[in-house]
Amino acid sequence: MSVRRQVIDTFGPVAVASLMGLAACSESRSDPLPAAGASPRETLSREPVERLTPPPAVDPRLVTLGRKLFSERRLSADDTVACSSCHDLGHGGVDGRPMSVGIHGQTGAVNAPTVYNSGLNFVQFWDGRAPTLEEQVNGPLTNPLEMGSDWQQAVTKLAGDADYRGQFSALFGDGITPENVRGAIAAFERTLVTADSPFDRWLNGETGALTAQQKAGYDVFKGVGCIACHQGRNVGGNMLQRFGVFGDYFADRGNVTKADYGRFNVTGDEADRFVFRVPSLRYASRTAPYFHDGSAQTLTQAVQVMAKYQLGRTLDDDQVASIVAFIVSLAGPSPSSAGG
Repeated sequence: MSVRRQVIDTFGPVAVASLMGLAACSESRSDPLPAAGASPRETLSREPVERLTPPPAVDPRLVTLGRKLFSERRLSADDTVACSSCHDLGHGGVDGRPMSVGIHGQTGAVNAPTVYNSGLNFVQFWDGRAPTLEEQVNGPLTNPLEMGSDWQQAVTKLAGDADYRGQFSALFGDGITPENVRGAIAAFERTLVTADSPFDRWLNGETGALTAQQKAGYDVFKGVGCIACHQGRNVGGNMLQRFGVFGDYFADRGNVTKADYGRFNVTGDEADRFVFRVPSLRYASRTAPYFHDGSAQTLTQAVQVMAKYQLGRTLDDDQVASIVAFIVSLAGPSPSSAGG
């Protein structure tokens, strides 16, 4: 029996992506290892965590419109909730709540993920049901627990505003439409890339950009296996994974809800039960509480839970503290387009 087949039979088809991914970090590149005497920058370019760079330029008029729509409360049924209500750009792109609050004070079912660097995710939402940012906009706008509206109502409200009519007419031949609203918001969100973090500068060859503890944390992060799911430019956001590879997180936590089923709610496939999109760690130091259920109040707690249930390890306090320090180094400044 192959090693891959053994892993699948033991841990399930989703877990294999993580467990095999750890080996892939060192085996997937076709380029040769850095030669003796290679510069620090050349060596660091082969790290599994890649440097984050600013996004491509976008028509500033479209970004301005998207930013305005992002904070537009009239997109909700009762004019009280905007995208920015749950994704506060001055608060790490989240609302700091375990579960977000929508119209009429209703509480949602999952923790709001950060909007920063969301354009780098391969799918949107914890359960991955939206393949693009444009499609993601549909979710909260039409969700009765969030904005509780519909596109006919939203477009009618915007069309009653002369400023919006002028902005849309200048950018789109067909004016205010659901597609154009979604496109403008998504265009703005794609500018929310937090490049130039200390870790990015270190990858770019600035050896003093990280503290000794942050460098040690990166080594631990790789050594214990976190890198299997958290790698690339966004340090995550590029795969789906079961929450509880080496333990039953949900049985231990108790009070299982439909939201805990994750990807299963989209596909109906039993193999997808408790499967979620792996979150990006780029802004994790600023987006507590953690996980889809908002159950981890601190980054230290989140690292401990991940080590136990995803890696089957118990890390000592120094290891946890160093990983937390490394994660802090991943957060770059908010882009100027965020307005904060």
